[in-house]
Amino acid sequence: MLAEKVENQEQKNMKISKIPHTFIILFGIIVLLAIATYFIPSGQYDRETNEDGRTVVINGTYHETEASPAGFLDIFTSVFDGMVQSADIIFLLFIVGGSFGILSSTGAIEGLFNRLMTKLKGNEVYLIPILTTFFAICGATFGMAEESIPYLIILLPFLLKLGFDRIIAVATSLIGTSIGYAGAVTNPFNVGVAQGISELPLFSGMSVRIVLLAILIIVTNIYLMRYSKMILANPERSLDYGNKPFISDNENVTFSQQLTKSKVVILLLFLLTIFIIPFGIIKYGWYMKEIASLFLVMGVIVGIIAKMNYNEIAESFTKGCNDMVVAALAVGLAHSAVVILENSDAIDTIVYSLSSLIDGLPSTFAVGGIYGVQSVINYIVSSGSGQAALTMPLMAPLADLLEVHRQTAVLAFQIGDGVSNALTPTNGHLMAALAIAGLSWIKWARFLIPLLLILYVVGFIYLLIIHQFVWVF
Repeated sequence: MLAEKVENQEQKNMKISKIPHTFIILFGIIVLLAIATYFIPSGQYDRETNEDGRTVVINGTYHETEASPAGFLDIFTSVFDGMVQSADIIFLLFIVGGSFGILSSTGAIEGLFNRLMTKLKGNEVYLIPILTTFFAICGATFGMAEESIPYLIILLPFLLKLGFDRIIAVATSLIGTSIGYAGAVTNPFNVGVAQGISELPLFSGMSVRIVLLAILIIVTNIYLMRYSKMILANPERSLDYGNKPFISDNENVTFSQQLTKSKVVILLLFLLTIFIIPFGIIKYGWYMKEIASLFLVMGVIVGIIAKMNYNEIAESFTKGCNDMVVAALAVGLAHSAVVILENSDAIDTIVYSLSSLIDGLPSTFAVGGIYGVQSVINYIVSSGSGQAALTMPLMAPLADLLEVHRQTAVLAFQIGDGVSNALTPTNGHLMAALAIAGLSWIKWARFLIPLLLILYVVGFIYLLIIHQFVWVF
């Protein structure tokens, strides 16, 4: 009997080892896109700078350009260019990781988890909808995306210790922020940019978006809770079963630290930092540099409160940075795939071809067409603001011609943008989160795709209803 169990475990470990590394998947995508540039005609739209200082395309100006498919060396130089162009996110990850290395070394997080585990015993599953809803609201209001990574670093060992798997640990923050983008209410990075380009009042139609957000949260939480209950009752049913229990080299993670007064002060400082971030983003337009700097300040102060000497602070920071290496490199590789298409002038051609498919459709079908096009494009351009700047100058006038309200076109954009963010491997935030959790993209896709299809259908139905009752805007 024991020999049989050992043999089964060895077989599972062999299967795990055959799953491609995140870097292999991303490099494979780069190679495939490089080959695709030989079949996609090169072309560009003319661009102009609008009143907000944002570069947007000019509708009706698409023209073919000289073919420039990716060469063999371009496959490898795109990796460097991708790293350079995503440097702000990469350094954010390193600085946040280093700051959390200092925070973790104080034992304050372990003390908090020890206290919470005692309180939540028997009701662990209800933590999942609370966390998912929190991240969804953050994504819908101030556009949390990469900013959720610090939360994942904190939540991962906690949720694993409670009996959840790494899939659920990633899902609470990643799917939460994704549906927040899909049902965005005051998100400046997708709805704000899209409505500005479409010449609509900023954050107008808020009630319609709040209802959409609520529906997406409910549907997502039902899906996540069903999976959570299943693996809590039978861990072997986890799609990640057999993998290492934790990302750290120390596989026997325990939360034996007690919550002392100094650790409470440290946790309050961390909480204050988390609250300051959305305020700074909304009030002062903070972005990566300011957020990273704030975490760095927090890390230094935490080290001082914990009475760590300067060498201990530096060593803890270095260890935290080391934990972020795979995640940071994954971000650069994800962006490298986009660089291949940009350098070959293929992205504008893809957008032009997709938008041409919609032209001439009846208004009801046109809504679905706009929705489909935006969803497809997001698998190429995962940035919400980047996709808005690329597509909305085309979709807004096209919506007018097809008798589709511009608000509906923006709604189609944000749903397509948000939902696919949780799956597209060109999304650096996604690949970073999976790398931090030590979770393969293939396992993640197996878990996510059923939910993704449900969310796409829900979004489509909601768009059709809103199209018929457009006066609600």
